[in-house]
Amino acid sequence: MVTAGITPDLSRLFPAGTAVSHLAVYDWSSPDGLRGGSAHVHLTCTEGYVVVGGRGRLQTLGPDGYAETPLTPLTVAWFSPGVIHRLVNEEDLQIVVVMQNGGLPEAGDCVLTFPPEYLADAPTYRRAASLAPLDDEVYVSDERAAERRKNLAVQGFLALRRRVETEGPAALENFYIAAAALTRGHLASWRKTWETGPMAAARRTGEQIAGLERADHRHLRDGRLTVLDPPADRRYGMCGRLATYEDT
Repeated sequence: MVTAGITPDLSRLFPAGTAVSHLAVYDWSSPDGLRGGSAHVHLTCTEGYVVVGGRGRLQTLGPDGYAETPLTPLTVAWFSPGVIHRLVNEEDLQIVVVMQNGGLPEAGDCVLTFPPEYLADAPTYRRAASLAPLDDEVYVSDERAAERRKNLAVQGFLALRRRVETEGPAALENFYIAAAALTRGHLASWRKTWETGPMAAARRTGEQIAGLERADHRHLRDGRLTVLDPPADRRYGMCGRLATYEDT
């Protein structure tokens, strides 16, 4: 993960400033009877999946309408900003996730598909998205909170899907407007994270090409191997239990 305002050692940055994690997709039942994760959208990051075990489906809503993509071992699928996505777990679905712009999703580049009344303003959205206990649930666990959040997002996703299937992709416009408004306060920090991570890595490639054009190969002397041990802990993510390689 790239910390905003701190330029990383580019020789040790994960390729192109992306981030990698392992996802064990939730097997909790949802309002429509399917098991899986929360539906959500990213505003600036393309997300890639490499299926490493199990079986499931990827449900998407976007400019091309509604689609379902089967997920089996070694399937590779990715989607760009604006594609609302939901993972359905049919049999122990395990995925390696590669995320563009490492650090931005952790900094808020993600909006869950809650029903419209929960998207009206940032405080209302934050309360619904939080994994902290509700006032009247003293002993709630993170798992209960994550499952409650997931069910609310699926509820909104199902309503959006019905609208898209009857009205076409234009039915997503109000959700996009709300998502952009909810993330507006994060944009300055997102820019810093992008500039010091993914953008810095891309500029470094340009410098290396320019050096080679001058017959200058000195950057090769700075090459380094970086190895990260498997993450020890998993956290409750949007789609499942997430093992994140924090240094990517």
